[in-house]
Amino acid sequence: MTDRLTPRRAAPRQPALLPLADRCTALLSRLSHADAAGGIVLLIAAAAALAWANSPWAASYHALWHVPLSVAVGGWQLTQSLHFWVNDALMTVFFLVVGLEIRRELHDGVLAQPRDALLPVLAALGGVAVPALLYLALVPPALRSGWAVPTATDIAFAVGVLALLGRGLPPVLRVFLLTLAIIDDLVAVLIIALFYSGGLQWPMFGIAALGLAGVLLLQQLGVRRAWAYVPAGAVLWWGIWQTGAHPTLAGVVLGLVTPVHALAGREPAPPVQRVQASLHPWVTFGVMPLFALANAGVALGSAGGAQPAAPGAGLLMAAVALALVAGKPLGVLLACWLAVRLRLCALPAGMGWGGLLLTGLLAGIGFTMAIFIATLAFDSAALLDAAKRGVLLASGLAALLGLAWGWWLQRRATTA
Repeated sequence: MTDRLTPRRAAPRQPALLPLADRCTALLSRLSHADAAGGIVLLIAAAAALAWANSPWAASYHALWHVPLSVAVGGWQLTQSLHFWVNDALMTVFFLVVGLEIRRELHDGVLAQPRDALLPVLAALGGVAVPALLYLALVPPALRSGWAVPTATDIAFAVGVLALLGRGLPPVLRVFLLTLAIIDDLVAVLIIALFYSGGLQWPMFGIAALGLAGVLLLQQLGVRRAWAYVPAGAVLWWGIWQTGAHPTLAGVVLGLVTPVHALAGREPAPPVQRVQASLHPWVTFGVMPLFALANAGVALGSAGGAQPAAPGAGLLMAAVALALVAGKPLGVLLACWLAVRLRLCALPAGMGWGGLLLTGLLAGIGFTMAIFIATLAFDSAALLDAAKRGVLLASGLAALLGLAWGWWLQRRATTA
């Protein structure tokens, strides 16, 4: 009632020309609230890469990612290809967001209470183990380095496809899928650190430790501006790279040490929340589509300068695709069935076995992380292309199967 009687003040006029970065951030933040938007943009980028790599201009696609770019600070200079800067530098920001999400969930989210997280944790572990075992059972020893490729789930694609089904499904499905995907990402990070970082140079960990110490010192001093952490973060990234580990792990480390409490009277929200909110739209609509554009350009035939056929390439593609499309839902269902059967936990309220199958099918969409692991698993360009084809094929099939099964679940619910 008071609001009706009190004259409303005119909203303060915004500056005529806001900084471009602020306007872009506001736009991307609004778009990122639509779960389907990120998946659609990622799909467009992947389709563009495929079309370009299989067009008469395919040579320009491959040449673009080999263009050398240099970063210089004083007398120090680092020159690498554009592909390196996308996969090893920009993707660090993606892994930073992953680390921030894990940090939040461990503090006050679904991973904070072990009892609540047990079922999705077991589902995620089953969704990692079964695809890996299925892949290993299908390929010869020469191709076993790719065992981890079909273990990953793409959060943006999976949640985007679920959003396309509308609001006719129980909200618990989205929560369960997000939790499963977060745990899946955590497992993928551990796999990269433990199995795809060979030949570690242990003395170089001193440089990484120096960068991490700089980050922790800034936190102790109460520094809250994100840009102030870039130099120390860059030292951490460089140090991890020099050890032989993949440098994107620096993003996960930074995310996991980000403060979860706001300074009283100085911050409206904790740094872990603010940084994630500011970076998420840029990762969703910038980093991930650019990664897709740089890595999804696989020649599907003789056109576009396809790599010469490698022994076992066809089997590799089929193994990756089958492990994702069939192994993921099988692993999720089997782990949950065993957990319920052994009375370790129960299905969440409002979620049946049909809904659990839907999450398993969508977990078979392994686009971003699966392709990323493939780039680490195979040195051969022909085998890498075969693995990428398997990931693309599986992601498309898993999305279609998920949409079809979700539509059937909705129809059954409305006619029941």
